[in-house]
Amino acid sequence: MKRFLLLLITLVLSNTLTSQTIYKEINSEKLGESRQLKIQVPRNYDTSDKKYPVVVVFDGDYLFEIVAGNVDYAAYWEDMPEAIVVGINQYQKREADCYYSEQNSLPIETGAAFFEFVSMELIPFIDKNFRTENFKVAVGHGQTANFINYYLLKGVPLFQAYISLSPSLAPDMKTYLTEKMPKLEQKIFYYLAAANNDKGDIKEETEALAKSISSIENDNLLDHSEVFTDATHYSLPAQAIPKALQKIFLVFQPISLKEYKETVLNLEGNPVDYLKEKYETIETLFGIKKPILINDFKAIEAAIKKKEKYEYFEDLGNLARKEYPDTLLGHYYLGRFYEETGKSKRAMKTYQSAYVLQEIGGITKDLVLELAEQIKSDFGY
Repeated sequence: MKRFLLLLITLVLSNTLTSQTIYKEINSEKLGESRQLKIQVPRNYDTSDKKYPVVVVFDGDYLFEIVAGNVDYAAYWEDMPEAIVVGINQYQKREADCYYSEQNSLPIETGAAFFEFVSMELIPFIDKNFRTENFKVAVGHGQTANFINYYLLKGVPLFQAYISLSPSLAPDMKTYLTEKMPKLEQKIFYYLAAANNDKGDIKEETEALAKSISSIENDNLLDHSEVFTDATHYSLPAQAIPKALQKIFLVFQPISLKEYKETVLNLEGNPVDYLKEKYETIETLFGIKKPILINDFKAIEAAIKKKEKYEYFEDLGNLARKEYPDTLLGHYYLGRFYEETGKSKRAMKTYQSAYVLQEIGGITKDLVLELAEQIKSDFGY
């Protein structure tokens, strides 16, 4: 009996700590048939009320697992937000789904039907049945990497990020994109990847597109392109997808050593403002109100110390009290502010009053009491 209970508990815990894949069929009036979907929801999806960005994977019959695994891994380490991943099964239907006119390179017939299926049926279905944010990512490979561009060409793009892997470009696609991108009025992430050993002329066309896009001046276009020297057309997705997710969600990631050295330490103004703007950008782009990480508080603290701009500890302390009101963090930074700006008695009292709060990020009750006692000893209070 004990062994059974232990097994049951283990199964329940493992179910809540790992992502879940759901298999569904959606009946489509546009396609005149049902289409199979693979849907991965985040860990603890069933026990939270959060909303999540959506990653739509074209060629989901073979590309879904690569994308879903990388999304789950990156989200686990907080390098990107948790997300819902939706794979569209296009097995033996890829040619029809991606069909376009030879006259103008735009979807027609079965291609037009598939285009409308995604925008008018699939996305509303996902939004209705799952807790989703507005931020959506499209992933395509080869023919579907070309096809996802049609959603960017809409008056209001359907997706806010595009991962285009070795695209088999329609003849007029480069022209369409380079005409559309300078006019974008909302932030769009565009990641373009090619393989050095790609088939046919895909590599040359992709590099030419990347060169044209790189010359576009529009702050709303956040583009990045790469050529993977040891990849083929078919091995490329496994290498490019983690890089693409890293680039798209760069601002979401904790302040890295590189960001600290190259950006934070070179700020002319208040680094606390940089921290606030970082998290405001996360909320604006992804619709996610992310608590400020202790790691990022520590990075700003280190910058204040290194540049000896101790007056900024006051702003950092007030921000910490807002983010973590029941912890020692805010009082610790405010104590540092008072101590370093000559208000020793107030610093001592701030440290002392923090004793009733919770320890956090290596800041302990013993530490704040030691700081208070040191001031008391030094000044004879």
